[in-house]
Amino acid sequence: MTGADLLLLALGAVAVGSGVLVVTTKHLVRAGLYLVVCLGALAGDYLVLGAELVAWVQVLIYVGAVVVLLLFAVMLTRAPIGASDDLDRPGWPAALIGGGAGLGLSVLLVDAYRWSAIALPGAGTAERLGEQIFSSWVLPFEVLSVLLLSALVGAVVLSRPDIGRRTEDAPAPAEELASGGRR
Repeated sequence: MTGADLLLLALGAVAVGSGVLVVTTKHLVRAGLYLVVCLGALAGDYLVLGAELVAWVQVLIYVGAVVVLLLFAVMLTRAPIGASDDLDRPGWPAALIGGGAGLGLSVLLVDAYRWSAIALPGAGTAERLGEQIFSSWVLPFEVLSVLLLSALVGAVVLSRPDIGRRTEDAPAPAEELASGGRR
């Protein structure tokens, strides 16, 4: 076992451990920070495997943008920062479903390939990756960008109770002055 293999296993263990912490923590902000660690460890795995472009795209897009958007939305919606009882659900149904899905996929893969060796294509270049992304995978990337934009707009709308309120629902100026500007 080489040093690269050990590093790959260590980063994989960090990714799996932080991924488990993402779904088991009761703190929403900590879950976002554990997600940063998980995605960073995956980027490290890509670096060890020699896919530098994919690693830096992982850091820029997922760690840099998606997690920041997630934390920004949490702060905008005034979600609870500390431990939340709403996040405390029984874990056995999820463990049962996840374990069953993992076992099913393992059986499917073993049955499909029967431990046979498969010739891998040559190493990819940034040019080939760009061709694939901008020819075959443009639609999923655009759908993801629209989804993230709508999540951000939804967070802003949820955080501002005055947006969308009709004018007859708004307090009269005299009532607002009497209450000291508080609603």
